[in-house]
Amino acid sequence: MLSVRPKVAELVFQLYSRSLHPELFEVYCTRKVEHGPYQARVDITSAGHIITWHYRNMTLTEVATGAHTPLPQKRRLFSYRLEGERNDNFDCRSGVSYLMGFQLERVQPDVFWNYQNELFQDCETDGLLYRFESSGRMALGAISYINIETRIQSLRIQAFHTFPDDHAIVKSQSVFTLPKKT
Repeated sequence: MLSVRPKVAELVFQLYSRSLHPELFEVYCTRKVEHGPYQARVDITSAGHIITWHYRNMTLTEVATGAHTPLPQKRRLFSYRLEGERNDNFDCRSGVSYLMGFQLERVQPDVFWNYQNELFQDCETDGLLYRFESSGRMALGAISYINIETRIQSLRIQAFHTFPDDHAIVKSQSVFTLPKKT
């Protein structure tokens, strides 16, 4: 199966208060995390990633994907084109909070290839790594790396996705935090 990225200009970043059907995405690798009272599933997909986080009877799902992926609008909390830099947060009635930030960086080709090589060589085993096939225009394919940090009260995810045809790097960070104990 050929695994090539879409153009970076086609990407969106969305948050849902529900799970999404896995058949909507082409998933290349997955890591499941269970830490205390919360669980998460982190997937690298053809266009980016999906994080599905569960705590008690609550689910939050973050998606970085192509704008043309047919996603539901029901219980979508926000949706942004993945361009420039953006930060946002969402506080749930239960006391759970979600914080996110992303950045799309277009760089010179030599900077891009150095970054991609360092990313591939320096990846830690605690995260997820997937190397995509070349699109044919470039000798090397894209890379997705996701670092997962579990804490007692939170889950922190850092995602790095490269787009060789555009010499672009998408970086995101998401933090899911449990309610403060009273």
